[in-house]
Amino acid sequence: MDLATIGGLVAGIFFILSSILMKGQISSFTDAASVMITIGGAFAATLISYPLSDFIKSIKAASLVFKSKQLNEGDIIKKIIELSNIARKEGLLALEEAAESIDDEFMKKGILLIVDGTDPELVRNILETELVFIEGRHKNVQSFWEKVGEFGPAWGMIGTLIGLIAMLKTMNDPSTIGGNMSVALITTLYGSLLANFIALPFANKMKVISESEILLKEVSIEGLLSIQAGENPRVIEEKLKAFLAPSLRNEISKNQDGEEGEING
Repeated sequence: MDLATIGGLVAGIFFILSSILMKGQISSFTDAASVMITIGGAFAATLISYPLSDFIKSIKAASLVFKSKQLNEGDIIKKIIELSNIARKEGLLALEEAAESIDDEFMKKGILLIVDGTDPELVRNILETELVFIEGRHKNVQSFWEKVGEFGPAWGMIGTLIGLIAMLKTMNDPSTIGGNMSVALITTLYGSLLANFIALPFANKMKVISESEILLKEVSIEGLLSIQAGENPRVIEEKLKAFLAPSLRNEISKNQDGEEGEING
């Protein structure tokens, strides 16, 4: 589980509920009609904007913001260095057996293309084309949640207008004014919460996850092509470390030196 997402949601709910309790009762801020107008309306409008299959996929993709990243750039570089050592000692064909233990389908596909003797330029074109379509799918999901964030406040305003119309219709009965005004204001609140506490943060988190995944795949492409070119593992390591922040570069160097020390010892 991603602790940042969980922590943010828990903290947000805590602060919202605490502020409500300081000003009154929670029941004063709950209204079924407001939920239907704001939440239902925002997702209904988003459904109109996207094909049903994309709508369902994007809803399911919300689970990604709760998952912690399994691999980082350092792990990928270490794996590529390991593969380069295998290729250097046993040849490129030995990579086919090594590929069986790799869970990353993108990297596995690149390895098998290399083992099959595919031209390096063609390997790059195939992997980069797949990368473009992966990025496109990611952006489609991000835009879905951005659209929900856009529609949320708009439907909150629609709910506000409905509440004001109902209030004006019954101005001769003062007892109904408070309830109708409450619905009018609560819908605006719900629309803002949907946009700024759920939809837009989800979209941004997905963007961060996507950028990280794309970077990992770019590292994989460069590493695999370097292995195919027969470059020295140390040269490959230095080339791929250009993708990393300085702190991660130093960490990889220390780990590599430690492993070499154990082997030599």
